[in-house]
Amino acid sequence: MSATLSKLFAMLSKKRRKISEVDVMGKCVLVRCDFNIPLESEEKMLENPRIRQAVPTVKYLLKKKAKVVLLSHFSSGKSIAPLKEVLSSAFKKKVNFVPECIGEKVKKKIDEMEKGEILLLENVRIYKEEKENSLWFGKKLASLADIFINDAFSVSHRNHASLTKIPRFIPSAMGILMEREIKVLEKVKKNPKRPIVAIIGGAKVESKISVVNYFLRTADHVLLGGKIANMVLIVRRIAFNLPWPDTKIRKAVEKIEHTSPKLHLPVDVIASVDNTGERETRETAPAKVSEKEDIFDIGQETRRLYGDIISEAGTIIWAGPLGFSEKEVFAKGTKEVGAYVIENEKALKVVGGGDTGKAFQQFNLLHRMDLISYGGGAMLTYISGGKMPGIEALGK
Repeated sequence: MSATLSKLFAMLSKKRRKISEVDVMGKCVLVRCDFNIPLESEEKMLENPRIRQAVPTVKYLLKKKAKVVLLSHFSSGKSIAPLKEVLSSAFKKKVNFVPECIGEKVKKKIDEMEKGEILLLENVRIYKEEKENSLWFGKKLASLADIFINDAFSVSHRNHASLTKIPRFIPSAMGILMEREIKVLEKVKKNPKRPIVAIIGGAKVESKISVVNYFLRTADHVLLGGKIANMVLIVRRIAFNLPWPDTKIRKAVEKIEHTSPKLHLPVDVIASVDNTGERETRETAPAKVSEKEDIFDIGQETRRLYGDIISEAGTIIWAGPLGFSEKEVFAKGTKEVGAYVIENEKALKVVGGGDTGKAFQQFNLLHRMDLISYGGGAMLTYISGGKMPGIEALGK
């Protein structure tokens, strides 16, 4: 067998490991995190779940006297440097920073680290090779450390170098957050309690069409809200006064199995001429929304109907707010349906997506949830059996 084939066979046959199954004592460990958060006050950034959820893995490594090197993407083209102080507060340990991800300056900084210290690397997406999934770039990143830990489940549906190429060159494992997310989602995939209720909202219509159809095949009820519900109401000519979506969106929405009895759409909505929340709003039937208005939330009757379905659920999967929840006047749908979810104590409850998680935090609904996944796309991809390159790279 050729060396290339031997290497490929080894990659395909390797076992996916947990962080506890890897000897990290005193080693240099490169940790892929997701610190892609809004730049706000230090207090607000410290409260951000993406920061808090990174703490267990980092603290575990510090106890093992590892050199901890943190790698994350950040807002497009921006430096991740402002997070240095926030992470220092979160980990209760000084975090140093280097404004690059690869090169001699980075290697020198790592060589100078003492065991039990933390170094934050620059935003990995400032390198075009990251999204290009460059093998060369992955090898350069891998050369910085002895061990790689992927704790960024939220982006592991991306085929990016820092997720898929590093494990080719150094021993790799799942972080504590990654392990916990997969454990809960495996319950949803393999042995869910019925009835299964999927709640799908948010603004990303095209990316959720295949997911809606997946749940129409596998779940017992699919409750729609947000932009995706609006587009279905328009394409089905229920909200017939609203503008016809562009061809791409229309064709995507037409792929939904509209005749399925499992599909539930809003029977009443909150309409307004704009999303400021400062203009007059009204509750009305979708068919009575005027051409000057748009739909920004589900109505009271829809909230009640959705609540009745949720109260009987054995498993609840939620991705995407049901309205423009940033404004209080359009937040009742997400808030009240969220209250129905946490009131169902017997159900396994999984919420995914940064906007959904932010809304749940805003309305104090995070308690009594089995999992809050801040990667809605990754969560839905995993549940629906889609490709997760960042996880697949760690082994089977």
